[in-house]
Amino acid sequence: MIAGVDYRQRHFEDVAEGEALVGAGDEITYRRVIMNPGATLDYFPGHHDPEYARSQGQPTIFVNTMHVMGFVDRLVAEWGGPRTFLVRRRVTLRASVYAGDTMVGSGRVLATRHEERDGRRRHLVDLEVTVDNQRGERCATGAVTVALPGRGDGEGTRPWWPPGG
Repeated sequence: MIAGVDYRQRHFEDVAEGEALVGAGDEITYRRVIMNPGATLDYFPGHHDPEYARSQGQPTIFVNTMHVMGFVDRLVAEWGGPRTFLVRRRVTLRASVYAGDTMVGSGRVLATRHEERDGRRRHLVDLEVTVDNQRGERCATGAVTVALPGRGDGEGTRPWWPPGG
C-alpha cells in the first residue's frame, strides 16, 4: 500500500446519475512537461524547448496529449477505485496546458447501464470529464465509459471481458 492513496472501491450500485466526480489537480512544472514526452519518445520541440514554443506563438512549453489523457484516467480511477476498468475514452483538446499551469479535473456521471455478452454482464458508467487550468480556461473535455464491479459479483470477479479472462 502507498501512503496517502485511497484504495476504496466504488461499486456500481452506489453510483447515481448526475453524481460529481471528486476533482483532482496537477501542478505542471517544466520538469513534469518534459518527463512524459521523454518517456514516450514524443520529441516534438514544443514539449521541451521554450524558444521553439515561443517561436510558434506559445508562451512556453506545453504538455503532450498523453499527459492530458493520463490525467483524465487518474481522475476517473481515483473516483472509481482500483477495480475500475476503462472501457472507452475520448478526449478533445481545446487549449494547451503550459509549464506553470495547474490542471484542474472535474466530471459527472451521465448514465449507468448494463451490457451482456457471451453470458457475462458488466456494469457500465458513462462519465463526462473536463480539464481546466487554474484560470478556469477549458483545456480538454472527455467522454469516458468505465466498468465497475457490482456488490454481488465477488471479489475475484473481473468487471470486464474477454470471457474466461
